[in-house]
This record gives sequence, structure tokens and C-alpha cells, in this order.
Amino acid sequence: MIVLGAAQFVMVLDGTVMNVSIATVVDDLDTTVAAMQAAITFYTLTMAALMLLGAKLGDILGRRRAFVIGSCVYALGSLITAVSPNVAFLFLGWSVIEGLGAVLVIPAIAALVADNYAGSDRITAFAVIGAVSGAAVAAGPLIGGFVTTYFSWRYVFVAEVVIMAAVVVAARLVDDRTPRQTVRIDVVGVLLSSVGLVLVVFGMLQSKTWGWVSPAASPEIAGVEIAPLGVSLTSWFMVVGGALIYAFFRRQAWLVAQRRSPLVHVEMFSITQLRSGLGVLGAQYAVTAGLFFMVPVYLQMTLGLDPLQTGIRIFPLSISLILFSVVGTRLSRSWSPRRIVRAGQLVLVFSAILLLGSVTPDLRGGLFAVGMFLAGAALGLLASQIGNVNMSAVTEKETSEVGGLQGVFQNLGSSLGTALIGSILVGSLTSTFAAGIASSELPTAAQGLITEATANGVDIVPADTVDAIGQDAGLSADEASELSSIYRESQLSSLRVAFFGLILISALSLALSRGIPTKVATASGRQTENP
Repeated sequence: MIVLGAAQFVMVLDGTVMNVSIATVVDDLDTTVAAMQAAITFYTLTMAALMLLGAKLGDILGRRRAFVIGSCVYALGSLITAVSPNVAFLFLGWSVIEGLGAVLVIPAIAALVADNYAGSDRITAFAVIGAVSGAAVAAGPLIGGFVTTYFSWRYVFVAEVVIMAAVVVAARLVDDRTPRQTVRIDVVGVLLSSVGLVLVVFGMLQSKTWGWVSPAASPEIAGVEIAPLGVSLTSWFMVVGGALIYAFFRRQAWLVAQRRSPLVHVEMFSITQLRSGLGVLGAQYAVTAGLFFMVPVYLQMTLGLDPLQTGIRIFPLSISLILFSVVGTRLSRSWSPRRIVRAGQLVLVFSAILLLGSVTPDLRGGLFAVGMFLAGAALGLLASQIGNVNMSAVTEKETSEVGGLQGVFQNLGSSLGTALIGSILVGSLTSTFAAGIASSELPTAAQGLITEATANGVDIVPADTVDAIGQDAGLSADEASELSSIYRESQLSSLRVAFFGLILISALSLALSRGIPTKVATASGRQTENP
């Protein structure tokens, strides 16, 4: 558990450790928040797109061998990220190479847990892995904030290299009892699923620039805007991506009918418990990713806090997430998984409402702290249950495949959460800022200058720098001050819209939990009804 838990901690840590460092990395690499949003999105998207392939390679290579190879690849990506001179190298090391390593490691962790533990011990082991994931989500902001403030964000990735090297050395302590399989990999299926997912998420990511249906600032070729039939490329990307994913599912069913090896047995989605577990997992990570993207943007870009202060503001979530992961495990002795999961979902909705109410120019600190604490409590309760719900829905020989599916839904949820919430945030900022400028008392010439400068969207920048940016662009001191006020109010308004989006996602996830088991697992392995 120590070896597998250490690897799981690093896999999840990367999803949150960089968020509190966004402002510092943007300045260090001379890039933008939008570029960092893309890097964060594609880190999880790489994993979502290729996780099924990683699970299948684990069956072919052997689960422990895949675990070791993936750990080595991940360490290489961390090293490249640590020394990256610009955002392109950051994207290569973090979003691509680390993601490729993770697609081998994450399914192997779930399968190796199932290999090494049985009965009630397995329930506890999956709960521990869930708690480790929760601890990584919680510790990421604190670790990232402290290291970035007093040293450099690069040292986080240096530490990951060291940890993964230790994991590789200690991997021999983990048993691999499942024999390797000799199967052919469905390359066509890999292409259909990965390209389909990339198109859907990339289209959503670009919606802040291209618009959802009506084209906004479409890309151009030879001076001609690309908007087929007058419809935004966002819609086309998502439609084509959805069609490819549908074709992937049809192909997998056809391969099973032909008695050939599919990339994933799609008939498993007919298992109600597994379908609900994966759906709740995806929604959980969408909310988590959206939250961990928005909150640092608010605290750093609007309020001007440094990375460590940001991490401290998120600390209530860190504490409650770890605490309630343990509480959820204890509750599972007397409460059914569905009861615990739904309690977590309801608390998550309420926490998002409190966080929405705390978004003010000066931050309602007490309300914000309570909201973060309750959000952590909700995520902790969910993390304590979902892994075992999914794994207990299938037989032991299918655990590797389900581990891959968990990785897909976890990372697809994170990708969609970052892309969707980030796009809502930036899109709302652009429209609100434009409306604020149009209704302001700024001179017509100044309005024209600002409108021209923001024609392709409004960047997220520290609100306290807008005054200087305005004066550098030729505005008077009074005009620059009014511009700064409009921008700050636009940031706050867009954050409220994005938080409302989180409330909707949290509320909709309740419908996904209908298939979660209503029976309480006992130490003897028997189950008792507890709706």
C-alpha cells in the first residue's frame, strides 16, 4: 500500500499543485492564464484519451511491469517540466509525457490493489487509495503555495522525480498474481476514442474564443474566417468528436460479436452499479477541477494573494477532505454506499452556494472558509466510496479494465471541468467587460481603443495591474482608474457565473447516483439492505 499509495499521491498531486502557482508560472514563462488552462486541461485529457490503451498494455506487459515503465516515463516528464524554459516545454513535459506515463500507472494501481488484497481488506485498501487521492488533492495547494513562494514551482517536479524513482526501486514488493494476456490491441479503437475525446474537450476549451454556436472570433486561413455554414468551430468539433466516440462504442461491440479482443468491453456499461459509479466519479472530478481552477484565479488575480496565502485559504478544504475520507470509510460499516455518496453530493451543492455568496471585492473570509471546508467534506465522502463501488461491480479478471475506465472518467471529468468552467469564466469576463466599457463614461476614443485591444477576448490578468496597463496604452489617469474598476467588477461577475455552473454540475450529479448500491458490506462479506 505504501508503494502504490506513493504513486497514486504523485499522480493526483499534479492536478492541483500547479493551480495555486498559476500567476507565478505565467510571469516566469511569459505566458497567459489561458495557456495555463490549456496545459492543465491537456494534462488530464492525455490521460483520459489513452487510459484504455494503458489498461490494455498493463494486461499484455504485466501489471507490475506496466507500473514500473509508466513510473519511469512519468519521472522523465517531471524532469522536463522542472527545467522547462517556456510554456511549450512545460506542455511537452507535463501535459504530454507525464500524461503518457500516468496512463500506464493509474490502471495498474487499481489492478494491483485487487491482486494484493481480498474481502474486507480490499474494501479498506481501495478506501485508503481514495483517501490518498483526497490527501493529494488537499495537499497540492499547500505544497505548491509554500514551494512556489519560498523556492520555485520547479522544485515540486524535482521532488516528483525522486519519489517516482523510489517507487520504481520498491515495486518488487508488490505482488503481480494475474498472468499476462496475449491479445491484439485495437488500434482503430484507440484512434477513434482518443481523437473523439480530444475534439470534444478542445472544442469546449476554445468556446471562450470561438463562441458556442454563433461564431465569435473564428480562426482564419488566408484572411477568411473558418465557420462552416455560419456555425462556430466549437459546435463542429464537439459534434464530430461525439460521432467518433459513438463509432468507437459501436466498433467495440462489433469486436465482441466477432469474438475478437476489444479495447474495452462496452457491455460492462450495462452494469448499473458500475455505470453510476463511473458517472459520479466523472462529475466529482469535474467539480474538483473547476473549483481548483477558479479559486486560485479569484484569490490571486482579483484579490492579489500570493501562492502561499492562496494555499492557506484552501487549507480548510485540505483538512476536511482527509478527515471525511476517514469518516466515510467508518460510516461504510453502517451506512450504504448510496447514502454516503448522496450525503456528499448534497453537501457539495450547499458548499458551492456558500462559495458563490463569498465572492466579493474583499472576500467574506468566514463564509469562504466554511464553504471550502464543506466542499472538502463532500469530496472526502465521495472519495471513500467510489473506488470500491466500481471494483466490486465486476469480477477480478476485469479489475484492470475497470481501473482504466476509472482513469478515463476521472481525467475526462477533470478535463471537462477545467475546460468548461474556465471557458465560462473567460467568456463571461469578455462579455461583461465589453458591456461595462460600452455603458461607461469613458470617451468614445478610449472605448474604441479598448474594444480593439480586446477584440479576440479578454485575458485574465491581476486586477491591480489594469490601471498601469491602461496608462501604458495611452489612457489618462482617471480613464485608467475607471478601466481598472470595470475590469475588477467584470472579474467578480464572471466568477459568480462560473460558481453557479459548479452548483448546476453538483446538482445534476445527484441523478447519476441512482445505481449506487444500497447494501452495507459487513466484515464477513455479507450485505445488509440500507437504502
